Amino acid sequence: MIAGAGGQFIASPMDRVKIILQIEGASSSTSSLPRTRGTWRTLRDIVRREGGRGLWKGWVPNCQRAALVCLGDLTTYDTVKQWILRNTSLRDTAVTHALSSFSSGLVSATLGTPADVVKSRMMSQQYHHGNRGSLYSSSLDCLTSTVRQEGFWALYKGFVPVWTRMAPWSLTFWLVYEEIRVLAGIGNF
Repeated sequence: MIAGAGGQFIASPMDRVKIILQIEGASSSTSSLPRTRGTWRTLRDIVRREGGRGLWKGWVPNCQRAALVCLGDLTTYDTVKQWILRNTSLRDTAVTHALSSFSSGLVSATLGTPADVVKSRMMSQQYHHGNRGSLYSSSLDCLTSTVRQEGFWALYKGFVPVWTRMAPWSLTFWLVYEEIRVLAGIGNF
């Protein structure tokens, strides 16, 4: 969790830029954010409007999401793999690794999607003087407002795309990781 959150903290400025660029084209007439013209220009505009700290707007939900995704991926992969090895006739092979990684991708998406919704909303809102968001004052405010106004399942908007993005990544990572360990003579995870 710490590694995931730490890595995401470092990457947060570019994640904020990505979110701004992605919402830019959706509806520039309804967006209160100024039009953007690319990554470096957006980065520069954020610094000009909000100062250097503006690059890290939304870093808390961003890091929370990364921590939850890492937690779900690693613990589920290991737990499911050990359960399969103890309770079935399957051996420690690519089939076991694939089933474990499928499960870890599902759990990661389930844990990470609500934080992803909060992160995206926090990063895409306009910030006023005093660093107050135009819609939400904190991650918790965003979470509770979303549930109150749209219902609990609003936290899972985009779940299917998130899972279909995470599942192949998890499958590829764990299969390659396990194979590298075997080739290096370390043995399976």
